[in-house]
Amino acid sequence: MIQRLSGFALSMLACAAPATVTAAEQYPSKPVRVIVTQTAGSNMDVMARLLAPKLSELMGQQFVIDNRGGAGGLIGAQIAARALPDGYTLVFGGASSMINTSFTYKNIGFDPLQDFVPISMVVAQEAILTVHPSLPVKTVRDFVALAKAKPNTLNMASAGIGSSAHLAGVMFNSLAGVDTVHVAYKGGSAMLTAVVGNESQWLFALAASTAAHYKSGRLRALAVSTKQRSPVMPELPTIEEAGVAGYDFTTWNAFFAPKGMPQRYVTAVHAAIQKAITEPDIRELYAAQSLVPRGNANPEEFARFFKADFERVGKVIKLAGIKPE
Repeated sequence: MIQRLSGFALSMLACAAPATVTAAEQYPSKPVRVIVTQTAGSNMDVMARLLAPKLSELMGQQFVIDNRGGAGGLIGAQIAARALPDGYTLVFGGASSMINTSFTYKNIGFDPLQDFVPISMVVAQEAILTVHPSLPVKTVRDFVALAKAKPNTLNMASAGIGSSAHLAGVMFNSLAGVDTVHVAYKGGSAMLTAVVGNESQWLFALAASTAAHYKSGRLRALAVSTKQRSPVMPELPTIEEAGVAGYDFTTWNAFFAPKGMPQRYVTAVHAAIQKAITEPDIRELYAAQSLVPRGNANPEEFARFFKADFERVGKVIKLAGIKPE
């Protein structure tokens, strides 16, 4: 009887084994939380919410957006850094939350290069050198000439000290050899409102947030910040083409995971993102927001970009004289 029972038990275990292995390999097997490091309604939030349903469709589980904005994205990044690396918490952030805060805060509680696994870029955006239309300038050369003729009189708006808009402006001032007055506002909407109202005269802004203002004539676009012309506004020259040699500034948004997430999970999410951003419906949704999706061949490629950008931003912040607070 004992031998028969043991044999029966062994046979049951043998039958159960394949099912157990299959269950262990299935990912995801429950909803995945995506921490977005900006508030609901922000450009980053819109990007994530447009993409989440497609990721849910491709991976068979819901990708649930969890907005944790504040402190330049630091709050959301901190929550993600402390999350279990089990594949069920991801973070969608950008340079402000994943890089800039390391240089603008004394102790953020994590190391972006060590405590996160880069998965994939989703969008890389050029910033637009934008001025109030009352300024008597039509080109970058005109703007540089005016700034040199009237040093420290033109106000440059930003979304805060250490924000991407601030750093893009610092880099421009340095390479163009001009001096303007930095005015830090509380967020992207406030800085944009300030320039539309001529409280400040210029800024670097994303096409996604300023397209309507260009069309209405409330703002004037002069050039794009990247090495290549924008597919969204191809008529604009690059800043380098317009006469400021060496200028190149890119903002981006991407997925990361807490350090320790199994590599096969990382690979699976990366593959789903690449598939999603090539789908015609996603590309159309993004185009309506003046966004062009951009992925990576593999997570390692994005990791190399992230490390290089971390070093680049660090140099710009040092140039800006920004001290951690």
